[in-house]
Amino acid sequence: MTSYAITGLEAEAKIARRAGIRAVVIGGGRERRAAALTRAIAEGATGFISFGIAGGLDPRLRPGAVLLPEMVHSEAGESYPVDVEWRRLMIARIPDGIGGSLYGAETVVATAREKRALFDRTKSIAVDLESAAVASAAATSGIPFIVLRTVADPAHRSLPRAAVKGLTGEGKVAFGAVFGHLARRPHQLPALLFIAVDTRKALAAIHVAAPAVRR
Repeated sequence: MTSYAITGLEAEAKIARRAGIRAVVIGGGRERRAAALTRAIAEGATGFISFGIAGGLDPRLRPGAVLLPEMVHSEAGESYPVDVEWRRLMIARIPDGIGGSLYGAETVVATAREKRALFDRTKSIAVDLESAAVASAAATSGIPFIVLRTVADPAHRSLPRAAVKGLTGEGKVAFGAVFGHLARRPHQLPALLFIAVDTRKALAAIHVAAPAVRR
């Protein structure tokens, strides 16, 4: 079986590859995501792993928490259950993995107020930009999918604009854009540093958890 880790960031893809998992970065818009997933299926993918970091919605979740959701909800109102047997195998390997539902957003949910409203409305424990696309492509193609995510920004923390705008469509950090935002709005620096620390915790946690996704 050939499972593909589907990520939004190149840093996440590198972690998956170091664990011996094929990885595809699908950062960018909806069309870019769909095209990348279609290519992966054409290349012979027999399973998808929505893999990487996520934003916390449940206020109890701390940076680095490992998420193994049972369900993905989309903005279109669709719900996609993950593969039960695959998730059971992962839970056996990561017994402290946290269940619940994950919300697949089309745009970044950046502020603490937006996170709180989304949590109240959906009861999803976390949000990302890739899982809904992964789930939809897997359902359409008839292949199983699973989610392995770790919390980067917790529910109470808003993302500074420099962090939101500082990524390229290839999932890499656009340092020029980040520094440009900081130059115009230097008050973002403390928040950006907090995000950097939390993201480091999340990436370290998924590095440890990554081998658990193998079937």
